[in-house]
Amino acid sequence: MNTRELIERFKNKDRLALSKIITKVENNMDIEIIFSEIYKFTGKAHRIGITGPPGAGKSTLLNKIAIYFKRQNYNPSIIAVDPSSPFSGGALLGDRFRMMEALNEGIYIRSMASRGSLGGIAKTTIFVADVMDAFGFDPIFIETVGVGQIELDIIKASDTVVVVLVPESGDSIQAMKAGLMEIGDIFVINKSDREGADKLYMEIKSVLDMGFNTKDKNWKVPIIKVSALKDIGIKELFEAIINHKNYIKESEKIIQMRKKRYYEEIEELIKEELWQEFKKKNQLEKLVEEGFKNKKSPYELVREII
Repeated sequence: MNTRELIERFKNKDRLALSKIITKVENNMDIEIIFSEIYKFTGKAHRIGITGPPGAGKSTLLNKIAIYFKRQNYNPSIIAVDPSSPFSGGALLGDRFRMMEALNEGIYIRSMASRGSLGGIAKTTIFVADVMDAFGFDPIFIETVGVGQIELDIIKASDTVVVVLVPESGDSIQAMKAGLMEIGDIFVINKSDREGADKLYMEIKSVLDMGFNTKDKNWKVPIIKVSALKDIGIKELFEAIINHKNYIKESEKIIQMRKKRYYEEIEELIKEELWQEFKKKNQLEKLVEEGFKNKKSPYELVREII
């Protein structure tokens, strides 16, 4: 089946066509044709990033909150980004079994390999979210790989960022000030039935009160205690997400955020196009081989090539 046929089936809400189009987008195939047809349908979905350190229970929490949205008559979907092997590029974890309940509820889940990206999400995640937006899913949840402080790309891909921590995270709060603590719109203490949850709550509150969350001074960041396994706090998390959605819509921040995301998509495409063209025209591999052989400084070689 050719791409144009897939697009027509996509417009008729065919999930198999959706999956095949996402695969094409991930592999940079026929992207121009695809987006020229579907991009006009984007811009409706609320994009929610779920991030936090490893072991915070993000997948289990996401399973519960996605189902809650579904039962409130939303049409949620999930992009789950797994760490990828530096050798094969394939995903290492594949822990979608934690979301079997969501799958059984008919929630569309797309797993992606991070493909070596250090920002917690794959470079194509924003484009895949655009495809799912055009298909009619709302909200779209984006779960990062769980590598902690470095996964800050989620802020570019999401309208609302939910940072998930657990009582054991307490000792690392100070270390996270320069990273995750600055980007959260909502903080969740998962596994809050464990010892140390109240202490962690006070530590997060203290950090926020000191002004380390610099994302939006006019939004009061909620801290919600949750136990995903025991279905505690899921309703409160749902309400916090909806409150933030309403806030960014009423304050028109959503327009600024989406303009910025659009700019960053353009920037990413320009970089990719120019890089591929540059490599082709300059026989880069050959020049690098010669430079390495002659012990030429990388800076010197770059100057010569440019």
